Amino acid sequence: MTNTITALPTMLRLTDPGLRERLEAMPASAALIGIGTDGRAIAVDIDAAPHVLVCTGTGGGSTTILRTLTAQFLHQGAHALVLEPKRVSHLWAKDLPTVTHRGNVAGIHDALVGLATELKRRIDLDDDLDGVPRLMVVLDQADTTLRQLTRYWETFRQKDDPKQSPAVAALEDVLHAGREARIHVLYNGRAADGGLSTAAREQFATVILARFTAGTWQRLAPIAGPAPKSSPLPGRAHVIQNGTAYPTQVLLMTDSEAAAWLTATAAGEN
Repeated sequence: MTNTITALPTMLRLTDPGLRERLEAMPASAALIGIGTDGRAIAVDIDAAPHVLVCTGTGGGSTTILRTLTAQFLHQGAHALVLEPKRVSHLWAKDLPTVTHRGNVAGIHDALVGLATELKRRIDLDDDLDGVPRLMVVLDQADTTLRQLTRYWETFRQKDDPKQSPAVAALEDVLHAGREARIHVLYNGRAADGGLSTAAREQFATVILARFTAGTWQRLAPIAGPAPKSSPLPGRAHVIQNGTAYPTQVLLMTDSEAAAWLTATAAGEN
């Protein structure tokens, strides 16, 4: 593994020459995360690695990374369930016809419980998923959201009900079985802080870290070796896949760029 960042681009934007063409050339199951030190594309293919964890320190761009990945999958025909307690981080997607956006804890709870039904429906199709769009489950501030869901469940849980929130249980089921149902999770958080089981946390085959501490690295990427130096530069991250960490300049896409790109996609303009 190399820790040098000298060969990385200083910035990577949707407006860069040739960048949109590069995105169009990606397989339908893949999204560009950024460019590595050798100039090659660092991407995630959700057919092989169905779930992605993003964890950054303050100002590290985790919401931007979620937006950039989500927008690419929407461009390729996926649908998205966007769950965010702030209610303002992903307004770019709120009016898109293929996006369901939920912000309050009751709405997020109901959406995840409904997701359990959708997971079962898709699995019962027995691999006959032609024509069924991929579903991206996007959780911003996920650890906080899961803690809120646990407290919310306690307010009306009956004596004979399971202790674990059914919403959190549904998310864990998707992490375990989502690949065969074409349901994929983009999770912004540490995962260990929100109540997910160890087995569920292990389902994140791609981990994106930026502005991380050594402790965060050891929790989320221990098999990738000692923690490299974290960069404060905008868009700099390490992408961990198959036990290897790749220094990466991530693609940065603004709210307006994502919304305009997807509006043009829906109109058949690109």
